Amino acid sequence: MKEGIQLVKIRRVIISVSDKNGILDFSKELTQMGAEIISTGGTYKLLKDNGIPVKEVAEVTGFPEMLDGRVKTLHPMLHGGILARRDLPEHMAAIKDKGIIPVDMVVVNLYPFRETVLKEGAKYEDIVENIDIGGPSMIRAAAKNYRSVAVVTNPDQYSAILEELRTGGEISEGVLEKLMLEAFITTAEYDSMISSYMFGRFGDGFPRSFPAPTEKVEDLRYGENPNQKAAFYRMPFAKGTTVAKSEKIHGKELSYNNILDLDKALDIAMDFERPTAVVMKHTNPCGLASDDDIFEAFKTAYNVDPLSAFGCVICINRNCDMRTAEMISQYFVEAVICPDYEPGTIELLSQKKNIRLLRTNSPIAPSERYREFKVKKVYGGMLVQTDEDVPIDPKNLKVVTNRRPTSEEIAALLFAWKLAKHVTSNAVVFVKGERAIGIGAGQMSRVDSAKIAAMKANEPTQGSVMASDAFFPFRDGVDEAAKAGVTAIIQPGGSIRDQEVIDAANEHNMAMVFTGCRVFRH
Repeated sequence: MKEGIQLVKIRRVIISVSDKNGILDFSKELTQMGAEIISTGGTYKLLKDNGIPVKEVAEVTGFPEMLDGRVKTLHPMLHGGILARRDLPEHMAAIKDKGIIPVDMVVVNLYPFRETVLKEGAKYEDIVENIDIGGPSMIRAAAKNYRSVAVVTNPDQYSAILEELRTGGEISEGVLEKLMLEAFITTAEYDSMISSYMFGRFGDGFPRSFPAPTEKVEDLRYGENPNQKAAFYRMPFAKGTTVAKSEKIHGKELSYNNILDLDKALDIAMDFERPTAVVMKHTNPCGLASDDDIFEAFKTAYNVDPLSAFGCVICINRNCDMRTAEMISQYFVEAVICPDYEPGTIELLSQKKNIRLLRTNSPIAPSERYREFKVKKVYGGMLVQTDEDVPIDPKNLKVVTNRRPTSEEIAALLFAWKLAKHVTSNAVVFVKGERAIGIGAGQMSRVDSAKIAAMKANEPTQGSVMASDAFFPFRDGVDEAAKAGVTAIIQPGGSIRDQEVIDAANEHNMAMVFTGCRVFRH
Protein backbone atom coordinates (compact mmCIF):
# COMPACT_ATOMS: atom_id res chain seq x y z
CA MET A 1 0.00 0.00 0.00
CA LYS A 2 1.30 3.42 -0.93
CA GLU A 3 1.66 5.75 2.02
CA GLY A 4 -1.35 8.02 2.52
CA ILE A 5 -3.38 6.32 -0.22
CA GLN A 6 -5.98 3.62 0.44
CA LEU A 7 -5.68 0.60 -1.87
CA VAL A 8 -7.65 -2.64 -1.86
CA LYS A 9 -6.32 -5.90 -3.23
CA ILE A 10 -9.05 -8.26 -4.38
CA ARG A 11 -8.71 -11.75 -2.91
CA ARG A 12 -12.29 -12.71 -2.09
CA VAL A 13 -15.44 -11.62 -3.94
CA ILE A 14 -19.16 -12.11 -3.34
CA ILE A 15 -21.18 -12.05 -6.56
CA SER A 16 -25.00 -12.10 -6.62
CA VAL A 17 -26.61 -10.33 -9.56
CA SER A 18 -30.05 -10.14 -11.17
CA ASP A 19 -28.68 -8.37 -14.25
CA LYS A 20 -26.15 -10.89 -15.54
CA ASN A 21 -24.87 -8.81 -18.46
CA GLY A 22 -21.07 -9.02 -18.54
CA ILE A 23 -20.79 -11.05 -15.36
CA LEU A 24 -19.16 -14.09 -16.98
CA ASP A 25 -16.24 -12.15 -18.47
CA PHE A 26 -15.87 -10.08 -15.30
CA SER A 27 -15.82 -13.17 -13.05
CA LYS A 28 -13.47 -15.06 -15.33
CA GLU A 29 -10.89 -12.29 -15.25
CA LEU A 30 -11.19 -11.91 -11.46
CA THR A 31 -10.42 -15.61 -11.00
CA GLN A 32 -7.48 -15.32 -13.39
CA MET A 33 -6.14 -12.61 -11.08
CA GLY A 34 -6.37 -15.05 -8.15
CA ALA A 35 -9.68 -14.00 -6.58
CA GLU A 36 -11.95 -16.52 -4.89
CA ILE A 37 -15.60 -16.11 -5.85
CA ILE A 38 -18.57 -16.83 -3.58
CA SER A 39 -22.02 -16.82 -5.14
CA THR A 40 -25.62 -17.84 -4.72
CA GLY A 41 -28.71 -19.01 -6.59
CA GLY A 42 -28.89 -18.34 -10.31
CA THR A 43 -25.56 -16.52 -10.38
CA TYR A 44 -23.79 -19.49 -8.78
CA LYS A 45 -25.32 -21.87 -11.33
CA LEU A 46 -24.38 -19.62 -14.27
CA LEU A 47 -20.75 -19.32 -13.18
CA LYS A 48 -20.42 -23.01 -12.41
CA ASP A 49 -22.04 -24.08 -15.70
CA ASN A 50 -19.52 -21.92 -17.55
CA GLY A 51 -16.51 -23.46 -15.85
CA ILE A 52 -15.68 -20.57 -13.54
CA PRO A 53 -14.44 -21.68 -10.09
CA VAL A 54 -17.08 -20.62 -7.57
CA LYS A 55 -18.06 -21.49 -3.99
CA GLU A 56 -21.71 -21.54 -2.93
CA VAL A 57 -22.76 -19.24 -0.09
CA ALA A 58 -24.02 -22.19 1.96
CA GLU A 59 -20.47 -23.61 1.99
CA VAL A 60 -19.24 -20.41 3.66
CA THR A 61 -22.11 -19.89 6.09
CA GLY A 62 -22.70 -23.55 6.93
CA PHE A 63 -26.40 -22.77 6.65
CA PRO A 64 -28.61 -23.71 3.68
CA GLU A 65 -30.82 -21.28 1.79
CA MET A 66 -34.36 -21.27 3.18
CA LEU A 67 -37.80 -19.71 2.77
CA ASP A 68 -37.65 -19.94 -1.03
CA GLY A 69 -34.34 -18.11 -1.08
CA ARG A 70 -35.48 -15.24 1.15
CA VAL A 71 -32.70 -16.12 3.61
CA LYS A 72 -29.26 -16.92 2.20
CA THR A 73 -26.76 -14.06 2.53
CA LEU A 74 -27.93 -12.60 5.85
CA HIS A 75 -25.25 -14.32 7.93
CA PRO A 76 -22.28 -13.20 10.11
CA MET A 77 -19.89 -15.38 8.10
CA LEU A 78 -20.52 -13.07 5.14
CA HIS A 79 -21.36 -9.73 6.78
CA GLY A 80 -18.51 -10.07 9.27
CA GLY A 81 -16.11 -10.43 6.34
CA ILE A 82 -17.64 -7.37 4.63
CA LEU A 83 -17.90 -5.04 7.65
CA ALA A 84 -14.58 -5.73 9.41
CA ARG A 85 -12.30 -2.68 9.22
CA ARG A 86 -8.82 -3.69 8.10
CA ASP A 87 -7.24 -0.78 10.01
CA LEU A 88 -8.63 -1.92 13.39
CA PRO A 89 -6.67 -4.86 14.88
CA GLU A 90 -9.57 -5.70 17.21
CA HIS A 91 -11.89 -6.12 14.18
CA MET A 92 -9.44 -8.40 12.42
CA ALA A 93 -8.82 -10.43 15.58
CA ALA A 94 -12.58 -10.84 16.13
CA ILE A 95 -13.31 -12.26 12.68
CA LYS A 96 -10.21 -14.46 12.83
CA ASP A 97 -11.43 -15.89 16.12
CA LYS A 98 -14.74 -16.84 14.45
CA GLY A 99 -13.10 -18.24 11.33
CA ILE A 100 -14.43 -15.42 9.13
CA ILE A 101 -12.37 -14.55 6.04
CA PRO A 102 -12.41 -10.88 4.87
CA VAL A 103 -14.39 -10.04 1.73
CA ASP A 104 -12.68 -7.52 -0.54
CA MET A 105 -15.38 -6.96 -3.18
CA VAL A 106 -19.17 -7.20 -3.27
CA VAL A 107 -20.77 -7.41 -6.73
CA VAL A 108 -24.53 -7.08 -6.36
CA ASN A 109 -27.40 -5.70 -8.37
CA LEU A 110 -30.89 -5.93 -7.07
CA TYR A 111 -34.09 -7.85 -7.75
CA PRO A 112 -35.99 -6.21 -10.62
CA PHE A 113 -38.62 -4.41 -8.53
CA ARG A 114 -39.09 -1.61 -11.08
CA GLU A 115 -39.40 -3.99 -14.01
CA THR A 116 -41.90 -6.15 -12.13
CA VAL A 117 -44.13 -3.17 -11.27
CA LEU A 118 -44.12 -2.04 -14.90
CA LYS A 119 -44.85 -5.51 -16.26
CA GLU A 120 -48.30 -5.82 -17.82
CA GLY A 121 -50.65 -7.53 -15.38
CA ALA A 122 -48.09 -7.85 -12.58
CA LYS A 123 -49.58 -9.36 -9.43
CA TYR A 124 -49.04 -7.69 -6.08
CA GLU A 125 -47.57 -10.91 -4.67
CA ASP A 126 -44.94 -10.97 -7.43
CA ILE A 127 -44.11 -7.32 -6.79
CA VAL A 128 -43.55 -8.01 -3.09
CA GLU A 129 -41.34 -11.02 -3.87
CA ASN A 130 -39.15 -8.72 -5.96
CA ILE A 131 -38.29 -6.52 -2.98
CA ASP A 132 -34.64 -7.42 -2.41
CA ILE A 133 -33.47 -7.79 1.20
CA GLY A 134 -30.06 -9.44 1.19
CA GLY A 135 -28.79 -7.44 -1.78
CA PRO A 136 -29.29 -3.97 -0.26
CA SER A 137 -27.88 -5.25 3.04
CA MET A 138 -24.64 -6.38 1.40
CA ILE A 139 -24.41 -3.21 -0.68
CA ARG A 140 -24.88 -0.99 2.39
CA ALA A 141 -22.40 -3.02 4.42
CA ALA A 142 -19.74 -2.83 1.70
CA ALA A 143 -20.43 0.87 1.07
CA LYS A 144 -20.13 1.63 4.80
CA ASN A 145 -16.74 -0.13 4.81
CA TYR A 146 -15.71 1.26 1.42
CA ARG A 147 -12.10 1.91 2.46
CA SER A 148 -11.68 -1.87 2.78
CA VAL A 149 -14.25 -3.24 0.36
CA ALA A 150 -15.05 -2.39 -3.27
CA VAL A 151 -18.79 -2.35 -3.89
CA VAL A 152 -19.95 -2.90 -7.48
CA THR A 153 -23.62 -2.29 -8.31
CA ASN A 154 -23.75 -1.82 -12.08
CA PRO A 155 -22.40 -3.84 -15.03
CA ASP A 156 -21.21 -0.55 -16.54
CA GLN A 157 -18.55 -0.44 -13.80
CA TYR A 158 -16.90 -3.77 -14.69
CA SER A 159 -14.52 -2.60 -17.39
CA ALA A 160 -13.11 0.33 -15.37
CA ILE A 161 -12.55 -1.92 -12.34
CA LEU A 162 -10.75 -4.54 -14.40
CA GLU A 163 -8.57 -1.86 -15.97
CA GLU A 164 -7.68 -0.59 -12.50
CA LEU A 165 -6.73 -4.11 -11.38
CA ARG A 166 -4.75 -4.84 -14.53
CA THR A 167 -2.77 -1.64 -14.11
CA GLY A 168 -1.88 -1.82 -10.41
CA GLY A 169 -3.34 -5.01 -9.03
CA GLU A 170 -5.37 -3.00 -6.52
CA ILE A 171 -8.29 -0.57 -6.44
CA SER A 172 -7.43 3.00 -5.52
CA GLU A 173 -9.10 5.19 -2.94
CA GLY A 174 -10.62 7.48 -5.57
CA VAL A 175 -12.33 4.58 -7.30
CA LEU A 176 -13.48 3.13 -3.97
CA GLU A 177 -15.12 6.46 -3.13
CA LYS A 178 -16.93 6.63 -6.47
CA LEU A 179 -18.17 3.05 -6.10
CA MET A 180 -19.41 3.81 -2.58
CA LEU A 181 -21.30 6.88 -3.74
CA GLU A 182 -22.96 4.98 -6.58
CA ALA A 183 -23.86 2.19 -4.14
CA PHE A 184 -25.73 4.52 -1.78
CA ILE A 185 -27.50 6.16 -4.74
CA THR A 186 -28.53 2.67 -5.88
CA THR A 187 -30.07 1.67 -2.55
CA ALA A 188 -31.68 5.10 -2.06
CA GLU A 189 -33.29 4.89 -5.50
CA TYR A 190 -34.44 1.33 -4.83
CA ASP A 191 -35.99 2.23 -1.48
CA SER A 192 -37.67 5.31 -2.93
CA MET A 193 -39.22 3.21 -5.71
CA ILE A 194 -40.62 0.77 -3.16
CA SER A 195 -41.94 3.48 -0.83
CA SER A 196 -43.40 5.44 -3.75
CA TYR A 197 -45.19 2.38 -5.11
CA MET A 198 -46.52 1.38 -1.69
CA PHE A 199 -47.67 4.93 -0.95
CA GLY A 200 -49.51 5.03 -4.26
CA ARG A 201 -51.22 1.77 -3.35
CA PHE A 202 -51.94 2.30 0.35
CA GLY A 203 -51.13 5.93 1.21
CA ASP A 204 -53.35 8.91 1.75
CA GLY A 205 -52.67 12.65 1.94
CA PHE A 206 -49.02 13.66 2.05
CA PRO A 207 -46.28 11.27 3.25
CA ARG A 208 -44.11 12.21 6.23
CA SER A 209 -41.12 12.34 3.87
CA PHE A 210 -41.61 12.70 0.14
CA PRO A 211 -40.26 9.73 -1.87
CA ALA A 212 -39.46 10.78 -5.42
CA PRO A 213 -37.79 7.95 -7.37
CA THR A 214 -36.16 9.10 -10.59
CA GLU A 215 -33.92 7.69 -13.27
CA LYS A 216 -31.61 9.73 -15.43
CA VAL A 217 -32.61 10.12 -19.06
CA GLU A 218 -29.68 12.22 -20.24
CA ASP A 219 -27.36 15.11 -19.55
CA LEU A 220 -28.51 18.28 -21.28
CA ARG A 221 -26.30 20.71 -23.14
CA TYR A 222 -27.01 23.32 -20.48
CA GLY A 223 -29.80 24.63 -18.28
CA GLU A 224 -31.97 27.70 -18.76
CA ASN A 225 -28.78 29.55 -19.72
CA PRO A 226 -25.46 28.35 -21.17
CA ASN A 227 -23.63 28.95 -17.88
CA GLN A 228 -25.88 26.43 -16.08
CA LYS A 229 -25.50 22.64 -16.14
CA ALA A 230 -28.59 20.44 -16.36
CA ALA A 231 -29.87 16.88 -16.71
CA PHE A 232 -33.26 15.32 -17.41
CA TYR A 233 -34.76 12.66 -15.14
CA ARG A 234 -37.98 10.69 -15.42
CA MET A 235 -40.26 9.09 -12.85
CA PRO A 236 -40.18 5.33 -13.46
CA PHE A 237 -43.80 4.68 -12.42
CA ALA A 238 -45.39 7.67 -14.16
CA LYS A 239 -48.60 6.74 -15.98
CA GLY A 240 -50.27 8.21 -19.02
CA THR A 241 -48.84 10.30 -21.83
CA THR A 242 -45.78 12.34 -20.85
CA VAL A 243 -42.79 14.04 -22.44
CA ALA A 244 -40.48 11.88 -20.31
CA LYS A 245 -41.89 8.73 -21.95
CA SER A 246 -41.96 10.16 -25.48
CA GLU A 247 -39.62 9.06 -28.25
CA LYS A 248 -37.38 11.58 -30.01
CA ILE A 249 -37.11 10.55 -33.65
CA HIS A 250 -35.23 13.48 -35.18
CA GLY A 251 -33.15 16.51 -34.31
CA LYS A 252 -30.41 17.57 -31.97
CA GLU A 253 -30.68 16.87 -28.27
CA LEU A 254 -33.48 18.52 -26.33
CA SER A 255 -32.62 21.54 -24.23
CA TYR A 256 -33.81 22.31 -20.70
CA ASN A 257 -36.16 24.99 -22.05
CA ASN A 258 -37.45 22.69 -24.84
CA ILE A 259 -38.51 20.12 -22.24
CA LEU A 260 -40.30 22.73 -20.12
CA ASP A 261 -42.22 24.04 -23.15
CA LEU A 262 -43.03 20.56 -24.44
CA ASP A 263 -44.38 19.60 -21.01
CA LYS A 264 -46.57 22.71 -20.79
CA ALA A 265 -47.84 22.33 -24.37
CA LEU A 266 -48.70 18.68 -23.79
CA ASP A 267 -50.43 19.62 -20.52
CA ILE A 268 -52.73 22.00 -22.39
CA ALA A 269 -53.45 19.63 -25.28
CA MET A 270 -54.46 16.90 -22.82
CA ASP A 271 -57.51 18.99 -21.87
CA PHE A 272 -59.12 18.72 -25.31
CA GLU A 273 -60.98 15.92 -27.10
CA ARG A 274 -61.36 17.62 -30.50
CA PRO A 275 -58.41 18.12 -32.88
CA THR A 276 -56.36 20.78 -31.09
CA ALA A 277 -53.05 22.56 -31.63
CA VAL A 278 -50.98 24.41 -29.04
CA VAL A 279 -48.19 26.84 -29.89
CA MET A 280 -45.91 27.34 -26.88
CA LYS A 281 -43.28 29.97 -26.15
CA HIS A 282 -41.38 30.39 -22.87
CA THR A 283 -43.87 28.23 -20.89
CA ASN A 284 -46.87 30.26 -22.04
CA PRO A 285 -49.16 29.47 -24.97
CA CYS A 286 -49.10 32.04 -27.73
CA GLY A 287 -51.66 30.11 -29.77
CA LEU A 288 -54.44 27.59 -29.18
CA ALA A 289 -57.25 26.36 -31.40
CA SER A 290 -59.57 23.40 -31.92
CA ASP A 291 -61.21 22.51 -35.21
CA ASP A 292 -62.67 19.63 -37.21
CA ASP A 293 -59.24 18.57 -38.48
CA ILE A 294 -55.74 19.06 -37.14
CA PHE A 295 -54.44 21.13 -40.05
CA GLU A 296 -57.13 23.80 -39.59
CA ALA A 297 -56.51 23.76 -35.84
CA PHE A 298 -52.77 24.26 -36.31
CA LYS A 299 -53.15 26.96 -38.95
CA THR A 300 -55.48 28.91 -36.67
CA ALA A 301 -53.36 28.41 -33.55
CA TYR A 302 -50.14 29.53 -35.24
CA ASN A 303 -51.78 32.68 -36.57
CA VAL A 304 -53.02 33.79 -33.13
CA ASP A 305 -49.63 35.43 -32.55
CA PRO A 306 -47.24 34.57 -35.40
CA LEU A 307 -44.66 37.09 -34.20
CA SER A 308 -44.30 35.38 -30.82
CA ALA A 309 -44.42 31.94 -32.45
CA PHE A 310 -40.91 32.35 -33.90
CA GLY A 311 -38.83 29.57 -32.30
CA CYS A 312 -41.88 27.94 -30.70
CA VAL A 313 -42.73 24.45 -29.51
CA ILE A 314 -45.83 22.83 -31.05
CA CYS A 315 -48.13 20.14 -29.68
CA ILE A 316 -50.94 18.64 -31.75
CA ASN A 317 -53.26 15.99 -30.33
CA ARG A 318 -53.65 14.10 -33.58
CA ASN A 319 -51.09 12.44 -35.85
CA CYS A 320 -49.15 14.95 -37.93
CA ASP A 321 -50.48 14.81 -41.50
CA MET A 322 -48.75 16.06 -44.63
CA ARG A 323 -50.58 19.41 -44.82
CA THR A 324 -49.68 20.21 -41.23
CA ALA A 325 -46.07 19.11 -41.76
CA GLU A 326 -45.79 21.30 -44.86
CA MET A 327 -47.00 24.34 -42.90
CA ILE A 328 -44.71 23.61 -39.93
CA SER A 329 -41.75 23.29 -42.30
CA GLN A 330 -42.27 26.91 -43.40
CA TYR A 331 -41.43 28.26 -39.93
CA PHE A 332 -38.60 28.24 -37.42
CA VAL A 333 -39.87 25.71 -34.88
CA GLU A 334 -37.82 24.27 -31.99
CA ALA A 335 -39.81 21.07 -31.43
CA VAL A 336 -42.99 19.21 -32.33
CA ILE A 337 -44.76 16.59 -30.22
CA CYS A 338 -47.75 14.52 -31.32
CA PRO A 339 -49.02 10.94 -31.04
CA ASP A 340 -47.34 9.90 -34.34
CA TYR A 341 -46.42 11.06 -37.83
CA GLU A 342 -48.13 10.00 -41.04
CA PRO A 343 -46.00 8.55 -43.89
CA GLY A 344 -43.66 11.06 -45.50
CA THR A 345 -44.00 13.74 -42.83
CA ILE A 346 -40.87 12.78 -40.89
CA GLU A 347 -38.82 12.86 -44.09
CA LEU A 348 -40.22 16.30 -44.93
CA LEU A 349 -39.71 17.80 -41.47
CA SER A 350 -36.27 16.20 -41.11
CA GLN A 351 -35.00 18.45 -43.89
CA LYS A 352 -34.81 21.04 -41.10
CA LYS A 353 -31.91 19.45 -39.24
CA ASN A 354 -32.37 21.36 -35.97
CA ILE A 355 -36.07 20.72 -35.40
CA ARG A 356 -36.77 18.12 -32.71
CA LEU A 357 -39.55 15.65 -33.55
CA LEU A 358 -41.13 13.66 -30.72
CA ARG A 359 -43.93 11.16 -30.71
CA THR A 360 -45.77 10.02 -27.64
CA ASN A 361 -46.82 6.65 -29.13
CA SER A 362 -50.00 7.05 -27.10
CA PRO A 363 -53.07 9.29 -27.37
CA ILE A 364 -52.95 12.92 -26.29
CA ALA A 365 -56.36 13.15 -24.66
CA PRO A 366 -58.01 13.73 -21.27
CA SER A 367 -58.31 9.97 -20.80
CA GLU A 368 -54.51 9.66 -20.85
CA ARG A 369 -53.91 12.20 -18.06
CA TYR A 370 -52.97 10.88 -14.64
CA ARG A 371 -52.88 13.39 -11.81
CA GLU A 372 -49.76 13.25 -9.65
CA PHE A 373 -48.13 15.42 -7.00
CA LYS A 374 -46.67 18.64 -8.35
CA VAL A 375 -43.29 19.44 -6.88
CA LYS A 376 -41.31 22.68 -6.88
CA LYS A 377 -37.88 23.03 -5.36
CA VAL A 378 -37.10 26.11 -3.27
CA TYR A 379 -33.84 26.93 -1.50
CA GLY A 380 -33.52 24.62 1.46
CA GLY A 381 -36.85 22.91 0.90
CA MET A 382 -39.52 21.64 -1.43
CA LEU A 383 -43.17 22.47 -2.10
CA VAL A 384 -45.56 19.63 -2.90
CA GLN A 385 -49.18 19.99 -3.93
CA THR A 386 -51.89 17.91 -5.55
CA ASP A 387 -52.56 18.43 -9.24
CA GLU A 388 -56.29 18.85 -9.02
CA ASP A 389 -58.49 20.23 -11.75
CA VAL A 390 -61.99 21.37 -10.85
CA PRO A 391 -64.27 20.42 -13.77
CA ILE A 392 -66.58 23.21 -14.83
CA ASP A 393 -70.13 22.14 -15.54
CA PRO A 394 -71.97 24.81 -17.58
CA LYS A 395 -75.06 24.12 -15.45
CA ASN A 396 -73.17 25.20 -12.35
CA LEU A 397 -71.85 28.49 -13.69
CA LYS A 398 -73.19 31.35 -11.58
CA VAL A 399 -74.57 34.13 -13.77
CA VAL A 400 -74.07 37.38 -11.83
CA THR A 401 -75.06 40.00 -14.43
CA ASN A 402 -78.38 41.20 -15.77
CA ARG A 403 -77.67 39.62 -19.14
CA ARG A 404 -77.21 35.87 -19.34
CA PRO A 405 -74.59 34.56 -21.75
CA THR A 406 -75.82 32.97 -24.96
CA SER A 407 -75.12 29.29 -25.64
CA GLU A 408 -72.37 30.34 -28.08
CA GLU A 409 -70.82 32.58 -25.44
CA ILE A 410 -70.91 29.77 -22.85
CA ALA A 411 -69.08 27.41 -25.21
CA ALA A 412 -66.43 30.07 -25.88
CA LEU A 413 -66.16 30.91 -22.17
CA LEU A 414 -65.49 27.27 -21.27
CA PHE A 415 -62.81 27.07 -23.98
CA ALA A 416 -61.28 30.29 -22.63
CA TRP A 417 -61.31 28.89 -19.09
CA LYS A 418 -59.34 25.82 -20.22
CA LEU A 419 -56.78 28.16 -21.75
CA ALA A 420 -56.58 30.61 -18.84
CA LYS A 421 -55.73 27.91 -16.31
CA HIS A 422 -52.53 27.13 -18.27
CA VAL A 423 -51.33 30.73 -18.62
CA THR A 424 -48.95 32.22 -16.07
CA SER A 425 -50.68 34.52 -13.57
CA ASN A 426 -51.96 37.12 -13.78
CA ALA A 427 -53.70 35.58 -16.80
CA VAL A 428 -56.32 37.16 -19.05
CA VAL A 429 -57.27 35.58 -22.37
CA PHE A 430 -59.60 36.57 -25.23
CA VAL A 431 -61.34 33.84 -27.23
CA LYS A 432 -63.68 33.51 -30.16
CA GLY A 433 -65.36 30.15 -30.64
CA GLU A 434 -62.64 27.54 -30.24
CA ARG A 435 -59.61 29.72 -30.79
CA ALA A 436 -57.54 32.12 -28.75
CA ILE A 437 -57.20 35.60 -30.18
CA GLY A 438 -55.29 37.41 -27.40
CA ILE A 439 -53.29 36.20 -24.40
CA GLY A 440 -52.05 38.39 -21.54
CA ALA A 441 -49.68 36.50 -19.25
CA GLY A 442 -47.50 36.90 -16.20
CA GLN A 443 -48.25 40.50 -15.28
CA MET A 444 -48.13 41.98 -11.80
CA SER A 445 -51.52 43.66 -12.28
CA ARG A 446 -54.58 42.11 -13.90
CA VAL A 447 -55.53 45.22 -15.82
CA ASP A 448 -52.14 45.13 -17.59
CA SER A 449 -52.82 41.52 -18.59
CA ALA A 450 -56.14 42.66 -20.07
CA LYS A 451 -54.42 45.44 -22.01
CA ILE A 452 -51.77 43.05 -23.30
CA ALA A 453 -54.36 40.46 -24.38
CA ALA A 454 -56.06 43.13 -26.48
CA MET A 455 -52.75 44.45 -27.82
CA LYS A 456 -51.50 40.97 -28.82
CA ALA A 457 -54.64 40.09 -30.77
CA ASN A 458 -53.96 39.47 -34.45
CA GLU A 459 -57.59 40.00 -35.43
CA PRO A 460 -60.42 42.28 -34.27
CA THR A 461 -61.42 41.53 -30.67
CA GLN A 462 -64.99 42.74 -31.13
CA GLY A 463 -67.38 39.95 -30.10
CA SER A 464 -64.81 37.96 -28.15
CA VAL A 465 -65.12 36.55 -24.64
CA MET A 466 -62.66 36.90 -21.78
CA ALA A 467 -61.38 34.54 -19.09
CA SER A 468 -59.45 35.57 -15.98
CA ASP A 469 -57.65 33.00 -13.81
CA ALA A 470 -58.53 34.89 -10.61
CA PHE A 471 -61.00 37.54 -9.53
CA PHE A 472 -60.82 41.15 -10.71
CA PRO A 473 -59.71 43.29 -7.75
CA PHE A 474 -61.06 46.43 -9.46
CA ARG A 475 -63.40 47.23 -12.31
CA ASP A 476 -60.57 48.51 -14.52
CA GLY A 477 -60.00 45.07 -16.09
CA VAL A 478 -63.64 44.91 -17.11
CA ASP A 479 -63.47 48.42 -18.55
CA GLU A 480 -60.46 47.38 -20.65
CA ALA A 481 -62.41 44.36 -21.86
CA ALA A 482 -65.29 46.62 -22.88
CA LYS A 483 -62.92 48.79 -24.93
CA ALA A 484 -61.84 45.63 -26.75
CA GLY A 485 -65.45 44.67 -27.52
CA VAL A 486 -65.64 41.69 -25.16
CA THR A 487 -69.24 40.50 -24.70
CA ALA A 488 -68.88 37.97 -21.86
CA ILE A 489 -66.46 37.20 -19.03
CA ILE A 490 -65.70 34.09 -17.00
CA GLN A 491 -63.85 34.48 -13.70
CA PRO A 492 -63.73 32.86 -10.23
CA GLY A 493 -65.34 35.70 -8.26
CA GLY A 494 -64.61 36.20 -4.58
CA SER A 495 -63.31 39.77 -4.45
CA ILE A 496 -64.51 42.24 -1.85
CA ARG A 497 -65.23 44.45 -4.89
CA ASP A 498 -67.24 41.84 -6.80
CA GLN A 499 -70.29 44.08 -6.87
CA GLU A 500 -68.26 46.94 -8.35
CA VAL A 501 -67.00 44.58 -11.05
CA ILE A 502 -70.50 43.21 -11.72
CA ASP A 503 -71.88 46.76 -11.98
CA ALA A 504 -69.20 47.57 -14.55
CA ALA A 505 -70.17 44.53 -16.60
CA ASN A 506 -73.83 45.58 -16.45
CA GLU A 507 -72.94 49.09 -17.58
CA HIS A 508 -71.27 47.60 -20.66
CA ASN A 509 -74.12 45.10 -21.23
CA MET A 510 -71.72 42.20 -20.74
CA ALA A 511 -72.60 38.77 -19.42
CA MET A 512 -70.45 37.56 -16.54
CA VAL A 513 -70.26 34.15 -14.88
CA PHE A 514 -68.42 33.00 -11.75
CA THR A 515 -66.78 29.58 -11.53
CA GLY A 516 -66.09 29.67 -7.80
CA CYS A 517 -62.56 28.32 -8.22
CA ARG A 518 -59.23 30.02 -8.86
CA VAL A 519 -56.66 28.61 -11.32
CA PHE A 520 -53.46 30.54 -10.59
CA ARG A 521 -50.32 29.21 -12.24
CA HIS A 522 -47.13 30.70 -10.81
